[in-house]
Amino acid sequence: MNSYSKTLNGVFPSVCSLDCPDQCGLLIHKKEGRIVKVEGDPNHPVTQGNICNKVRSMPSRIYDKDRLKYPMKRTGTKGDGHFERIGWKEAIDTITSRWKELIVNNGPESILPYSFYGNMGRLNAEGMDRRFFHKVGASRLERTICQSAGTAGYTYTMGGSFGIDPEDTIHSKLIILWGINAVSTNMHQMILAQKARKSGAKIVVIDVHKNQTGKMADWFIPITPGTDAALALGMMHVLFAENLADENFLKKYTVGHQELREHVKEYDPETVAGITGVPKDDILKLARMYGKTSPAFIRIGNGPQHHDNGGMCIRTISCLPAITGHWLLKGGGAIKGNSGYLAFNTGALQRPDLLHKKDTRIINMNQIGSALLELEKPIKSMYVYGTNPAVVAPEGNKVRQGLQREDLFLVVHDLFLTETAKYADIVLPAASSFENTDIYSSYWHHYMQIQEPVIEPYGESKSNVEVFRLLAEGMGFHDAVFKETEEEMIDAALDFPANPLIKEINAESLKKNKFIKARVKPLFPGRLPTPSGKIELYSQRMKDDGYPPLPAYIPLKEENKFPFLFVPAPNHNFLNSTFSNNTKHAAMEKEPRLHINTRDAANAEIKDGDLVRIWNERGECELKAAVGELVLPGTVVSQGLWADAPGTKHLVNSLTPDRLSDMGGGAVFFSGRVNVSKFRKE
Repeated sequence: MNSYSKTLNGVFPSVCSLDCPDQCGLLIHKKEGRIVKVEGDPNHPVTQGNICNKVRSMPSRIYDKDRLKYPMKRTGTKGDGHFERIGWKEAIDTITSRWKELIVNNGPESILPYSFYGNMGRLNAEGMDRRFFHKVGASRLERTICQSAGTAGYTYTMGGSFGIDPEDTIHSKLIILWGINAVSTNMHQMILAQKARKSGAKIVVIDVHKNQTGKMADWFIPITPGTDAALALGMMHVLFAENLADENFLKKYTVGHQELREHVKEYDPETVAGITGVPKDDILKLARMYGKTSPAFIRIGNGPQHHDNGGMCIRTISCLPAITGHWLLKGGGAIKGNSGYLAFNTGALQRPDLLHKKDTRIINMNQIGSALLELEKPIKSMYVYGTNPAVVAPEGNKVRQGLQREDLFLVVHDLFLTETAKYADIVLPAASSFENTDIYSSYWHHYMQIQEPVIEPYGESKSNVEVFRLLAEGMGFHDAVFKETEEEMIDAALDFPANPLIKEINAESLKKNKFIKARVKPLFPGRLPTPSGKIELYSQRMKDDGYPPLPAYIPLKEENKFPFLFVPAPNHNFLNSTFSNNTKHAAMEKEPRLHINTRDAANAEIKDGDLVRIWNERGECELKAAVGELVLPGTVVSQGLWADAPGTKHLVNSLTPDRLSDMGGGAVFFSGRVNVSKFRKE
């Protein structure tokens, strides 16, 4: 605990820990040792004092009456949520003795860690935990639920997670927000876009739902889910056909432009209109606008990648700036992610060398329901932290059925008794980010940041780092890596000569400056980390890996057994399931709704505000209908992962498939189909 954390009153620098690209700089106001206010840090170069309601309301989350204060063990039936208080020693002894027994009788792979980035701090999300489970020899978790498909596709084209500096987008003259509800999930990109608009820029939004971002656009283009690659290919067709391509850029900085030129001839606007639902004239208008407006910028969102064809979709969109040569201009190019600029020494942080059996089995987190129910060598214990799979993971009914297993020893470390925690045998109270030391690297802007403790731990709560130290001790692991301080872990992670862009960033410099920008430079002129060193419009690596080497549109896999494509999108006041248990945030969001087109509603005799049943072979939900023109016919959209509550059926991921995406092992949340009818009591 550092010195200023013990100061009862004052204002302290901080950083938002939520899994959000903006990663805001914060100022924390304390009075009598408690946080009373959270505001944005006006000195942060990107976020500049602006923060969302989620972060502004953090004090109510930290001091929520339902926050866990001490370890507990289950006393009732799994899922009922009946627990009694125990001490930390009993908790650690119970966990480690059970694991030692499982290792002897079933092998270490019978144990599975299950986590994601509920806290984006690198030490707590992917540091001491990885070291511990490597040493145990536990099954390895493939953490691919968020953006792995798009990252894989973008990497085939660009060689890594590299885009333009978001601060430069104020110079853009055309901003295309493609599959991203930026107002709700990347608000500072929207602020920068608004600044660009004041200088004459136009904002175009392409999405399956006219959400808050779509309503703020100069032009909103609705599209049929899963067909974004076809639209991008249609734009390419027009760019080449009407001589809007930058031939000099293509020759100097790309490979495969001649092959691509021939390939996209089959994606004429009329054909693409039939696939996407975007009118032919709009395809022509969009392509010409993109080809003639300079500089143009595409913010590639998470939405399109959550499909069966998600990796290829992002790979295809990422080719567009190369055809027009926008990469050479300030404010031109694209951003899918920017984590490559802040790459650090994951080997030193995670210590994979501690894993003795290199072929230890790997389980994809998107298929945890199937894994819990169907593996020949069953998972006998699961340790969950930083996520809530009972609500978030696909095929939710399978997941909850798996968590219900009496022979599954489940441990959950969280701030609240989540839906997942109610199935646990042992529940451990987690410290909030404001109680920890950690570093943060944005996957959108170029700043590394540090969080030092602002408040004392809440009740008996502990950070992930602390708990895994205790678990290591309980297991009898005496390796020095489990004794390292947070500062030592930070310095090890940031000692990374392979990335000279972070050469001057370490624990000492971060403590002094709070945030430091990587020494980024424009991608061009320069060499990319692709096999050719150029933008790969034709990718031999993709061909070698079994994919089409040129961008392509590949239809979704789901059979047309049900009439509607279903997209369970994010909402404004939750972040996945985080904040859904908070009364204030739920009230701001009002109620879970299903957006349905006027024509489809009329055919089903559904009126606005009616309670509707939405179902498929995986499960069913009950939501209020929001009838209008915000989605295309044949598409229905819900927003938010609402908390499970008695008498409700709001768990929309009960309906989502647990298939994996075309590349990267990603989730295909948005490729499911459902039926919808007016709810009628039996």
